[in-house]
Amino acid sequence: MDSLRRVADGIWMLRTILVNVFFVRVDDGWMLVDAGMSGSAPAIRRAAVELFGSAPPRAIVLTHGHFDHVGALPRLLETWDVPVYAHPFELPYLTGRLPYPPPDPTVGGGLVAWSSFLFPRGPSNVGSRLRALPPDGRVPVAPDWVALHTPGHTAGHVSLFRGADGVVIAGDAVTTTRLESLISAARQRLVLNGPPAYFTTDWDAARWSVQRLAATRIDTLLSGHGQPMTGAAMRLDLRNLAEHFDERARPRRGRYVEYDAGDAAFERRWLKPLAAVLLAAAGSALVVHFLNEGSRRRAVPRVAA
Repeated sequence: MDSLRRVADGIWMLRTILVNVFFVRVDDGWMLVDAGMSGSAPAIRRAAVELFGSAPPRAIVLTHGHFDHVGALPRLLETWDVPVYAHPFELPYLTGRLPYPPPDPTVGGGLVAWSSFLFPRGPSNVGSRLRALPPDGRVPVAPDWVALHTPGHTAGHVSLFRGADGVVIAGDAVTTTRLESLISAARQRLVLNGPPAYFTTDWDAARWSVQRLAATRIDTLLSGHGQPMTGAAMRLDLRNLAEHFDERARPRRGRYVEYDAGDAAFERRWLKPLAAVLLAAAGSALVVHFLNEGSRRRAVPRVAA
């Protein structure tokens, strides 16, 4: 269910289908951070009108280009002729050149993780409106904000930081719910977690990014998934996550885990057994169906001629 709420000074969060987008007031207007999933454009436009009237955003800034953060972009850009900013390392995935690497459905231990092989990988093509964020981290339309490079979940992932009051929009560098579990994500259970495991391709970089955030003076943590977290308890938990990242966030094994990496090993260890299990389950379902059908037919009384 879509819900719009104020989460910090001049910042509103809209939750759309398990992912958050943010409306941020800037000096001479506002900017949109991330664009949600496909189908979210009407809700985003309604929230924008409620907050800012008919004024379009100065820009759309992307933390990264995964499908759940850019899905509504095509529809939004039909209405708003505005630039779209992303880190230079994300541009190949946003210009139609490259799809993202395959997800790893074996990590995370939840329904969302297991279903991740169905998720779109792109590439998206934003077109001529796409711009690279400057190398120094400046956000051109928002001088109070800095784009911190926080790779790992994707190569060009950024977290947006406002130093004046310690607000960070962390995208998927960290999450405040366990996104791999559909029940946890749907109920928005508040727990500080690493990036969504099934789409994270560089765990060493992901750990470094959490350490970078933990070393930053953050007072309000806003994530792409989950609820806002604030204050001293949040900072303590973030430091703990940074110090114990491998135990708390990094999978024990998987396609992109250093000591268990490689497509051949992944296929041998996971995909072939999983295919066998699915095939056996399908066969069992067919057997049960035919047995039930036979029982039903035998139970039908014969009618005398």
